[in-house]
Amino acid sequence: MLKRINEWWMEIYHQLSLRNIVWVSFSATAALATIFMGLSFYSRFSMQLNNEMQMENQALINQVNNAVNTYVRNMMKLSDTLYFKVIKDQDIQLVDFDETFRLFYETNKDYIKNIALFSEEGDPIVLAPAASLKEGIHPAEQKWFKRALEKSENMHFSTLHIQNLFNENEGEYEWVISLSRAVQMTYGSEVKQGVLLIDMAYDGIKQLFSNISLGQEGYVYMMDQTGAIIYHPKQQLLASGIYKENTQAAMHYNDGIYNEVFEGKQRQVIIKTVGYTGWTIEGVIFPNAVSLNNKKSNIFFIFLFLFFTMGLVLINSIISTKVSKPIRNLEKAVKEVEMGKLDTCIKAEGFYEVHHLGQSVHKMAEQIKKLMEDIVKEHESKRKSELDALQSQINPHFLYNTLDIIVWMIENERQQDAAKVVTALARFFRISLSKGKHIISIADEIEHVRNYLTIQQLRYKNKFEYDIEITEEAKSFATIKLIIQPLVENAIYHGMVYMDGDGLIRVQAYVEESEVYITVSDNGLGMTKERINQLLKGEIQSSKRGSGIGVSNVNERIKLYFGEAYGIQIESEPDEGTKMIVHLPKVIYEKEEKGV
Repeated sequence: MLKRINEWWMEIYHQLSLRNIVWVSFSATAALATIFMGLSFYSRFSMQLNNEMQMENQALINQVNNAVNTYVRNMMKLSDTLYFKVIKDQDIQLVDFDETFRLFYETNKDYIKNIALFSEEGDPIVLAPAASLKEGIHPAEQKWFKRALEKSENMHFSTLHIQNLFNENEGEYEWVISLSRAVQMTYGSEVKQGVLLIDMAYDGIKQLFSNISLGQEGYVYMMDQTGAIIYHPKQQLLASGIYKENTQAAMHYNDGIYNEVFEGKQRQVIIKTVGYTGWTIEGVIFPNAVSLNNKKSNIFFIFLFLFFTMGLVLINSIISTKVSKPIRNLEKAVKEVEMGKLDTCIKAEGFYEVHHLGQSVHKMAEQIKKLMEDIVKEHESKRKSELDALQSQINPHFLYNTLDIIVWMIENERQQDAAKVVTALARFFRISLSKGKHIISIADEIEHVRNYLTIQQLRYKNKFEYDIEITEEAKSFATIKLIIQPLVENAIYHGMVYMDGDGLIRVQAYVEESEVYITVSDNGLGMTKERINQLLKGEIQSSKRGSGIGVSNVNERIKLYFGEAYGIQIESEPDEGTKMIVHLPKVIYEKEEKGV
């Protein structure tokens, strides 16, 4: 296993550049140091931040507690004002309290829903803003009423409930917390007990808890001393039983911070008691909420880490580039030399070893260049010798056949035709010699063929006709001399001599796009694909009329001079005639002549 890991690592190592190795080594070392220092710093900072978050959450709970205390005291002050300044020492039978109660209600209607004064039997004395009680409702049977009379010296806060005593808003029920107290009322010379009721609006309490957040999932709720929920952000879910709250556990804790597991979740609870009422405010915080609350801090640390890391990477990149640049330049130069660019500038730079290596590579490239020049010269000389050897094969070949024609004419006492042949032969050799040059214009090559066909037509009278077409554009381009005559010769000897009927040979020269084409077509006997291949390879044995090497000779000379992309293509079918296509590059003759 270790051996495989080592082999794998060595394979990767050998594929890495020097710059990458230096960069990775420096960056890895710097990254490890940065991570170690960052984790240490983050751990201490996170602990401190968690403590600060805990203090902040406690401050929020205290803030809510103070707001609730203030709200409750205001309600108690309102109750005291109504009792001591309005009700007490006033004869109920002589004073009308309706307007006074209504004025108190209008002044505090944002925080209270109802104000009412009842006799000891539960009969309404003053109602604001309602005008009457609902039928079948007996205040004396209400819990808040009974508690007020049982402990007349205290004010009593009920649990959260729906107040359904009054007729003012028919069909509409309000959630309230009832503040009740026993009061003494004067009836002439008698003093009787009664109950003063102030319904505190649930919306007023709810507003105190709005916009209080203890992290992503944290929340604040309030309950009374019996464990009944007074406010909860999920009040409706609690009422429907969908959501549960751990009110029983909270009742057993004093003010402070506690950890607990409820419904399978770890959470932290902050408890604060509201003075006089016995209510408690509970703040619930989840561990993941603390980390979410630290999101900005985490982003800051990540940004700081990335910034520091990028700085180190940048410094390492500069150092590794400085060290590896001379080597990369040398590598690039060596690759160009490897691709054959021997004139590439090879700079000897960098530290001593690279500088010395650069000088050695430069000297090596110079020696390779010199050797390549010698090889090119040798190759050119060999190429010229090959061209001369191939050209020398054509001249005897044609001369042999032409002399054969002249002898035959003289033997048959056709002196005038023999004279024409000799004249055409002279013109033929004037063009073919071309002052020892291998390249002539296509116009001269076609004229050369025309002389040859004149000779052959006299030899084989009434055997074939010929047609020569050359475009004006094609005349000015260059070609190797004596490449069309062997093809025409092949058309005559192998296509028409033994055919029945009149033969036709057509020679065409034209230009297509950037290429030059010369075609030799005949309506002779044609040939098979196998014979075509043999003809191009020079495998056909010589006939008594020719050497049999003309076509392959032409094909080899074209490829040798112009390249493998050019040469001869043969299209033929038995009894369908033959078409030989010579493919040449588009080269202006005058320019080629100067360089030959």
